[in-house]
Amino acid sequence: MTDVKTIYLDDYQPPAFLIDKTALTFELEEQHTCVSSRLELRRNPAADNGEADLYLHGEELELLSLAIDGKPLDERYYQKEAGGLTLLAVPEHFTLECVTRIDPAQNTALEGLYLSNGMYCTQCEAEGFRKITYYLDRPDVMSEFETTIIAEAGRFSAMLSNGNCLSDETKDGKRIVRWHDPFKKPGYLFALVAGNLACLEDHFVTLSGREVLLQIYAEQKDLQKCDFAMQSLKNAMRWDEETYGREYDLDRFMVVAVDHFNMGAMENKGLNIFNTSCVLAHPKTTTDTGFQRVEAVVAHEYFHNWSGNRVTCRDWFQLSLKEGFTVLRDAQFSADMNSAAVKRIEDATLMRTVQFAEDAGPMAHPVRPDSYIEIGNFYTITVYEKGAEVVRMQSQLLGPETFRAACDLYFKRFDGQAVTCEDFVRCMEEASGRDLTQFRLWYQQAGTPELHISDRYDAQSRQYQLTVKQIVPPTAGQPHKEPMHIPLKMALYGEHNALPMVCDGGQLGLETVLDITKAEQTFVFDQVAEPPVPSLLRDFSAPVKVFYPYTPQDLQRLILQDSDGFSRWDAMQNLQLMVLQGMIDGAEDKKAQNLLTETLQQLLQTADNDDPALLALMLTLPAPRYMAEFYQEADPAAIDHAWRSLQQQLAAALQTQLLSLYQALEQSACGMGGPAMAARSLRNKALHYLMQLDKDDYRALCLEQFQTADNMTDQLAALATLVQSEHGGEHAGQALAQFYRQWSDETLVVNMWLQVQAVRPQADALQRVETLLSHPAFDYGNPNRIRALVGGFCQNFARFHAADGSGYRFLADQVVFLDRRNPQIAARLLGPLTQWRAYEPGRSRLMQETLQALLQQTQSRDVYEVVSKSLADS
Repeated sequence: MTDVKTIYLDDYQPPAFLIDKTALTFELEEQHTCVSSRLELRRNPAADNGEADLYLHGEELELLSLAIDGKPLDERYYQKEAGGLTLLAVPEHFTLECVTRIDPAQNTALEGLYLSNGMYCTQCEAEGFRKITYYLDRPDVMSEFETTIIAEAGRFSAMLSNGNCLSDETKDGKRIVRWHDPFKKPGYLFALVAGNLACLEDHFVTLSGREVLLQIYAEQKDLQKCDFAMQSLKNAMRWDEETYGREYDLDRFMVVAVDHFNMGAMENKGLNIFNTSCVLAHPKTTTDTGFQRVEAVVAHEYFHNWSGNRVTCRDWFQLSLKEGFTVLRDAQFSADMNSAAVKRIEDATLMRTVQFAEDAGPMAHPVRPDSYIEIGNFYTITVYEKGAEVVRMQSQLLGPETFRAACDLYFKRFDGQAVTCEDFVRCMEEASGRDLTQFRLWYQQAGTPELHISDRYDAQSRQYQLTVKQIVPPTAGQPHKEPMHIPLKMALYGEHNALPMVCDGGQLGLETVLDITKAEQTFVFDQVAEPPVPSLLRDFSAPVKVFYPYTPQDLQRLILQDSDGFSRWDAMQNLQLMVLQGMIDGAEDKKAQNLLTETLQQLLQTADNDDPALLALMLTLPAPRYMAEFYQEADPAAIDHAWRSLQQQLAAALQTQLLSLYQALEQSACGMGGPAMAARSLRNKALHYLMQLDKDDYRALCLEQFQTADNMTDQLAALATLVQSEHGGEHAGQALAQFYRQWSDETLVVNMWLQVQAVRPQADALQRVETLLSHPAFDYGNPNRIRALVGGFCQNFARFHAADGSGYRFLADQVVFLDRRNPQIAARLLGPLTQWRAYEPGRSRLMQETLQALLQQTQSRDVYEVVSKSLADS
């Protein structure tokens, strides 16, 4: 590529001009859309560059006219270029009028204004607004918006934009709707929707007594699936008032469900646009996991009203300022609505299986990146999830009351402004009086810190020493790292219970947080009555890797005794990993295997006393791609074989208990709500294990559940178990055909049908996926379909990593095709290929060669950046 330009954080300059008011008029015609903009501009007193010219961003626009203060401009007074427009020698204050023409129907990238199934929709984050009109499309230029939408009368039932509706009238055969957003916002938060949509309405009364109109728009056929999202929205609004003191500020809050959408959802001020998968929910068509996702995403986008909209980011390097903070807020909300332990385990699993791999690969970057080519590539799990962990650690260091005071200070001080991660941390410091200078390294250094921990117990003095060595591995562009400030939450367990801790004469109770700040530290605990087993990184207190020489017996003690749900699960993961690694390395530890079986038997015997959802997670083996991180040259075939073999061994050993559990949970797994969802998760996990055994009784059990289930969770679980089991036989094909006949009119359910087949472990998985690309249900224009089928296959560990490289070539072909249509989706599919250095030489070479071939074919900045960085120094 010849037009590649790297953007650097260090090069940031304040905008030369500001836009006080933005007036937009959209004329939605059949063949095209005319956009008229009226911008009130003034020179920025904070900018000292003294430039007389004004550069405006603009892409894929047909310019029809320009005028300054009512006087038309000819081409002598401006210069057009590929990425924008330069106005020459502009005044200090002026009004710019601009008319552009765009073609939403041809906008397959789904950025800016596009047409989706007859509905006009926008997606402007991060840099989509420049595809609508010429503008200062950067987050630190905030403006008051007024929007007018004009269309043929009767063409659309809904014509929506940000803010409050000023008027809605019909004149000369045209419907004209005007909207006004009184809160200044950057262009990336602009939104417009026009389509034939039904509306679910409700109201919410804020703590101060204001009544807010709540509206969820969807296709008429889907309106019955919006009730859960509406209740989730009201729960989130009340929770944010009570937990963070944040009250909603407009007269109405709108959500629109869109089937063709690159992201999960978008927090545009007052008009949130959602992928249908994140808002539609009904027991017959949505799994329990789907319900929880809807609840979390609805909350996340609503919480952005303050952490992202009222206070936004100065530049895109600060993306985690809004996303990391808001992910933490939605995680806290979900924990309060459901099982806190299960939510924490889910978050930790995502970090360990995806973010740690990103940190260890060529795309590793700090929570606040230093540079980028295409900002769309930095909507990453590092920015979002690791960013949330960074904020969570600050809340831990400050304590709940001080953290709340710091957040109040942040919102009050920066309301209506575009700020930085540094501004956020400074509020934490001012509210607490703590110096967080070292802690700021979490925003600046990439990589996953490692804590190598050893200990020693002296029976005579009853002293216990814990030594922690910290290592932050080198990453691309950062070969040398400084020690981080890591909060390590811990406890000590004796043979029968937790032990009280005394350190430096202070009583620490049964749990404490150690501040790890040096390359090596030793902590001495007094009055320890017996040799303890340390419970380390409780509640996943920091996004780090912990290495400690646990014995299988140590892990069993924590699994059965620990009061922290995450720590119990983590101990089980470590025990399972110990067994799996022995199987992979050809050095099976029968004692460890027997201990694992014995421990699971004990857990199943006491299942009535446990959280069923937590027990289901403890029965789940570590994901193969997480296991790959423990090898310098991972062999996917060996990992997959061990993983499947251990499941079969456990199923054989536990089948009597698993069958009894499956039968006992039948009644409690009925209905909705947390307890029923938890029971279903454990019951379906038991069914999954039973189907590892080649028995007609278990096939019949699975088929019966598939045919009689009254909810999607149980039906899909049975289908997936049949399809992905080695023993599903002809029942699998029959169930797939029946499932499609039953749900072919339900778009989101068809996505599940595609994904179930994409991840099947059988040798013909790729052939099946390639066949499905031609199925009438598949649509390259729908990102959800692509994620389900193509993205699903990329998560099929054994088949994607086929030894002949066929999985890699398949992905490359899809990326090349999509790069011409939707570069953002194409780039996001590439993640598995970027990890080529982690695998054994044969596969590593094939992955590298695939990337090298891609580099010669790429057209977009999106794909070029990922591929070129993946191959750097190769």
